[in-house]
Amino acid sequence: MAATGPGQFGRFRVLGELGRGAMGVVYRAEDPALGRIVAIKTITLTGTDEQRSLFEARFLQEARAAGSIGHPAIVTIYDVGREADVAFIAMELLDGRELRDLIRGGSLAPSEAVEIAAQVAEALAAAHERGVIHRDVKPGNVMVLSDGRVKIMDFGIARLRDPAVKTATGMMLGSPRYMAPELVSGEPFDHRADVFSLGVVLYEMLTGIAPFRGDDLSQLMFSVVNAAVIPPSHVNRTLPSVLDYILARALKKIPDERYASAAEFAQDLRDAIPDVLEAESAVRARAEATGEGTAPGLAATHVVPGGAPSVEHGDEVVELRPSPRFDCVESLARLAVLPVDAEAARSRSGFTVPPGTKARRPRRRMDLPFTMAVVGYLAAAVIAVIIVIR
Repeated sequence: MAATGPGQFGRFRVLGELGRGAMGVVYRAEDPALGRIVAIKTITLTGTDEQRSLFEARFLQEARAAGSIGHPAIVTIYDVGREADVAFIAMELLDGRELRDLIRGGSLAPSEAVEIAAQVAEALAAAHERGVIHRDVKPGNVMVLSDGRVKIMDFGIARLRDPAVKTATGMMLGSPRYMAPELVSGEPFDHRADVFSLGVVLYEMLTGIAPFRGDDLSQLMFSVVNAAVIPPSHVNRTLPSVLDYILARALKKIPDERYASAAEFAQDLRDAIPDVLEAESAVRARAEATGEGTAPGLAATHVVPGGAPSVEHGDEVVELRPSPRFDCVESLARLAVLPVDAEAARSRSGFTVPPGTKARRPRRRMDLPFTMAVVGYLAAAVIAVIIVIR
């Protein structure tokens, strides 16, 4: 094979290079039989014969997984094959941007983020119905097309009902920042692991930061398994509280407490869009009234080095401490001001409120140091009064 790169993969004629990764190269190519332009994803097979066979089988499993679904939000596979020491997959060439680039650019309004997440959830639901679990849902594996549609890519570590490639016990595959706790812990998992991962992606789209962080891999993994999540509306104050509810459920540590399906997750996201649009309109109206240049749905947020995210409130920077109560659905009413009337809550959010239930207004909770200081102050005052009387 020439140093400048191959000229052909099967019937596909290479036109140029699109990108390079750790395992292989992606090419732009032409399918002369059908007269269309495609992307050719390749992997160079190295190592022993056993290793080469394993890499090729895992690589081709991606084609098997994606090709078995046939959903408009999942990349279309045209062909697979091998040329010498290079295995390849021919797939549709996508005109768009990776979601991770859009997040870095801060160009996503909340309504766009929710729409993207809903489309991904619907595609995952189709995959799950066919026994395919993606296992690596992250911004780098989602392409947003120029017309707003999304495409899920890279089913290379997808789990099938009867996978051709068996994963060794204790071997962790995926991106830890977006992995479900059960995957990080090496416990049994199912399709709800993808629901958790999509929840992490949505949180990052809405706030610009990841819900789980760490200085190294072990700290990150500990955070995924144990850390409570700051409500997204506490990081981006323009978000409606309904998104706190949705993400609290999607990011449950215990799979049985999450959405039972990606389809259910998608439906709640669709139901929440009117509230999100209303919040964006309010932000836009305030910006126009004050002459500020804040984009609809975006708020100034930043992360305190080595600490928790914070929100700019006037001239102050208020640190947002993780609240263990966020991981309890029954206590979510304390996180934001909600309609006191249950019927109003149901009509605004589209979610079920038990009959006769009143949503509680948030109660201010005093931090322990502050409480102790107050008690100490009162005790000193009492002692001083006693001394004066004597």
